[in-house]
This record gives sequence, structure tokens and C-alpha cells, in this order.
Amino acid sequence: MLSVIGSEAQSVAVAWQVYQITHSALDLGLTGLALFLPGLIFMLAAGHVADRFDRRKILLLCFSLQSVCTGVLLWLALTPSLLAGGRIWPIYAVLVGIGMSRAFSAPAASALLPSLVPKDHFVNAVTWGATVFQMANMSGPAIGGLLFTLPLSVALARWRGAPVVYLCTLIMLLGYLVLVGLIRYEPVEQTAKAFDMKTVLAGLEYVWKTKLLLGSISLDLFAVMLGGAVALLPIFATDVLRAGPRGLGLLRAMPSMGALVVSLLLVARPIRRRAGVTMLSCVATFGAATIVFGLSRHLWLSLLALFVIGASDMVSVVVRQSILQLATPPEMRGRVSAVNALFIGASNEFGEFESGVTASWWGAVRAVVAGGIASVMVTASASALFPRLRRADALTAESLMEVDLQLSAAEPMD
Repeated sequence: MLSVIGSEAQSVAVAWQVYQITHSALDLGLTGLALFLPGLIFMLAAGHVADRFDRRKILLLCFSLQSVCTGVLLWLALTPSLLAGGRIWPIYAVLVGIGMSRAFSAPAASALLPSLVPKDHFVNAVTWGATVFQMANMSGPAIGGLLFTLPLSVALARWRGAPVVYLCTLIMLLGYLVLVGLIRYEPVEQTAKAFDMKTVLAGLEYVWKTKLLLGSISLDLFAVMLGGAVALLPIFATDVLRAGPRGLGLLRAMPSMGALVVSLLLVARPIRRRAGVTMLSCVATFGAATIVFGLSRHLWLSLLALFVIGASDMVSVVVRQSILQLATPPEMRGRVSAVNALFIGASNEFGEFESGVTASWWGAVRAVVAGGIASVMVTASASALFPRLRRADALTAESLMEVDLQLSAAEPMD
């Protein structure tokens, strides 16, 4: 919770700071590209590292690097001359460092979870973990927006805006390091593996062969990448809705609020049947709500649309994460989680870049509406291309394996 609150607050400050300096949709999109590229380059190797070394120590090392990067952002914000004349490449350089940290921490964190809870409670643990994440994801942007506009005395004037947000993030990341350092668990026995191309690509090969897993991951990739509007929220807050930094914080928080409400409902009433159809329906709803957000000119309607976007995406997250871990053997979880993290990075960070580029071509409103339409089309395509996903029923290893075996038997031999 601490790490996500800090990271989300920081993302609001970075986006607002970049847009204040350049007033460019493309520059906003490039912040997402800077976070995504390290994942694209290192993610598969990071999966091998997660399967080879102590995952808790990997997390400690990665978040130490993130703390250093946040410290550099704080220094840049307190020294405006370094960013004078629209020179924002130092911010991009720091974001690349954060992206590198996330590339190695994401598969380690995902693969660590099954070691912390009994198998029978795993799906419930995924839901609770997602609930805590969404609580942080909801409060983080709101905290970032409030801190950015926090009135400070004349003596503290240089801390107004981005600096105070970065300081808050740094404190939270340090708290994360202390708490993770206290975790004790029985690690999965990890045998030495040669660091070669076959070992590194094993996770990608496994995902490609496991069509149920491939379908759930790729559906999320293309739907969120094409339909994502988060990168353009500073433009909507400034030019479309006239809501300012606090409005931006609310807009950033609403998807997480929707996700939080749904995650609490899923804790009380877990998905027991028709998981695949439920996921496909919710991704289609995600696309439709994105269209509504793009067309809205009223703050309350935009907030409602973002609430629905987060709520529908939450169902997809729980189903995908459950399929990911239940359909993957323990010794492969790091590498398969790395592939999943690469897809998530593509949908989120690269999706921000895609949104920035299309917004610079067509304008923010048209870009968001077109992305929502594309998300609906992707859902229809996934339903046809991945019958295993459409027929997935209960979220148990036995049920998922049964669907896979039934369809494999029905397919012609190579």
C-alpha cells in the first residue's frame, strides 16, 4: 500500500510538471514510453532472475533504486534551472531508472505471492491483494493532487507543487523497504539454471502454448493499451473539464475507487462460475465507458465513467491473475510472471505513449473515443480467437485444466 500510494502520487506530480513545462500531449505520452522501454528490454531476463534468486531480496534492491530515483526527482524539482527552457530529458532519464526497477520487481513480487498463502486460499488472497492495491491506487492520485496544491508558508515556498509530492513518495518507499525487510517465508527451492536464451524465453514459450493464459493476457494487453485514457487526464483536467490539479487527482482516483468497490464485492461474492464470459463482458464494458469518458463535458459524468472503467477492469485483473498463477507450475512462475508484467507494461506505459501520439494527431477527445471503440472490437475478436477463455468456468486449477484438455482433444492433430 505504501509503495503504490507513493508511486501514484508521484505519477500525478510528474504528469502535471511535464505538462506545465511543455503543454504537449506527446511529451506526456513519452513519460509512459520511458517507463515501458526498460521492461521491454529486461523483463524476460528479470523473470529468470526471479526464478533463480531470493525474490524478497530482489524487491529490496529494486525499491532501493526507486527511492534513489525519487530523490533525484525531488532534487530536480527543487532546482528549476535544471529544467529551464523546456528541457525535460532529466525527468525522462529518471523514469527510465524507475522502469528498470519495475521490470525486475514485478515478476519477483507476483511469483512471491503463492509462497505466502495456502493454495486453497490463493484466489481469495489475489482478491484481497488487489483490494489493497486499489485502495492505494485510489488514494495515491488524490493525495498527489492535494499535496501539489497544498498552500505552504513563504518560508517553504520552494517546496510547493512537485517537491512536496516527491518528498512524500520518498518517505513511503523507505517505509516499504522496512516492511518488506521484515517478511519471513519458506522460499520455493530454486535450482541453478543456465542463463541462456532457451531459459530466458521459457516463460514466453509456456504462455504461447497455454492458450487460456495467452488469451487472458493478450485481451488485457490490447484492450487497455488502446482504450487507456489515464495519460491524457492532465489535458482533460486542464482544457476539457477545467478542473485543475485537484480535479486531476479526483479523475486519477476514480478508476481505483470503482476497482475498490468491485474488489470488496468479489471478496464477499467470489467468481465461482463462467469466469471467462464474465471477463470478456467486463472488458467490453471497459471500452464502452471509455467512449463515454471521451465524449463527456461534465466533471460528474467523467468521474462516473472512470469509476465504471476501474470497476470493470478489476474483474479482468482478478480473473487474469488467478489464471496466471493457477495454470503455471511453481518453478516457472517468475518467468511467466515476467511475460505477464511485460504485457501489463505494454498496456499501461506503452499505452500512455500510444495515447499521447494519437492525441497529438487527432486531439485528446478523438483519441480516447477511438481507443474505446477499439477496445470493444478487441473483446469481440478475443472471444472468437480464444475459445478456452470464453469457456473458462470456475477459477480452480482442476477446472482450468479440464477446459484445456477438452478443447485440445477437439482440435486436429498437427
